[in-house]
This record gives sequence, structure tokens and C-alpha cells, in this order.
Amino acid sequence: MTDQVDRILEQWSTEKPDLDVSPMAVIGRLSRTALAVESRLAATFARYGLDASSFDVLATLLRSGAPYRISPAALARDAMISTSAVAQRLNKLQTRGLVSREANPDDGRGTLVALTDAGKRLIDAALAPHVETERTITAILSDDEQSLLVGLLQRINAAATHGLNESAQRTQVAPANDELSDPK
Repeated sequence: MTDQVDRILEQWSTEKPDLDVSPMAVIGRLSRTALAVESRLAATFARYGLDASSFDVLATLLRSGAPYRISPAALARDAMISTSAVAQRLNKLQTRGLVSREANPDDGRGTLVALTDAGKRLIDAALAPHVETERTITAILSDDEQSLLVGLLQRINAAATHGLNESAQRTQVAPANDELSDPK
């Protein structure tokens, strides 16, 4: 089955025959697949007046278990997003009455984010259709293929994450070189 990525690889082969662009076969397809999956999921979220980030916050609160309250830092960690992104999402969801912020009884300076009754009803309604959309997308693969793909994606994610961590560390500790950074 030939696709757009194959065309791109062929173009690179012609333009840069000495360059091994084979990683593009995997990364290009991962990127295109992620966009296609996000589009399908977005259509499901939209039926409930949600987007991916709002769904993610509400789902994280729901899966945290009763009483459906966690700190913003735990929400950021569990939803794998930055704390500034959490604040923006929470403001939007709080305005809609789907979450509330409460004083943290264990930390006088801290707050807890809580799923409101309206938020719980909404995420309960959206969750099964979301999972069904995911099931529809992955149904093309057998259970064994899905298990294999999960393992492979975990390995790629670990490699990508490890590379990002190393790059960030180098950026933080690398001394400034005025000759390199000066655009003169």
C-alpha cells in the first residue's frame, strides 16, 4: 500500500540519494496517524461540547476516583501537561461549571481541583463514545498486533523522551558562545 510518505521518501531518494531518510517512514506515518486520530477523536468530543484538552482534564479527575479531587500539580502530572496549561484549562472548565477549585485541607496555601456534578455527568456521557471511537480506529488490528504496537510505541516514546531530556539538559548547562549566538 503506497501512501504520501512513500512519495516523500522517493523524492528525498532522488534529491539526496546519499542520505538515509528511512526514519521518516516511521516518524512521518506516526505524525500523520496522530493527526488523523486526533481529528476522529475531536469529532466525538465536539458532540459533547468538549475538546481534547477539556476531555483530558475531566477524564483525569474522574479516573482519580471519588471524591474526584486532586491538586493542580497532580492533574498536570497525571494529564502529562504543563502547570500553565492546566491553569488555562481549569479557568475554561470552571467558567462552564464543570470543575471547581477548593482550598486544600492538607495545605493551607494550596488548592484542589474538583469535578462538579455537571462535570461528572458530562464526562460520564462522553467517555463510552470516546472509547468506542478508539475501538473503531484500532479494530483493524488483532489483539496480538495491538499488543505489539503498544510495546513498539512505548519504546519509540522512551527514545524520544530520553532524547528530549538530554537535549534540555545540554541546553541548560551549555555555556553561551557569543560568536555563535551573535548574528553579525
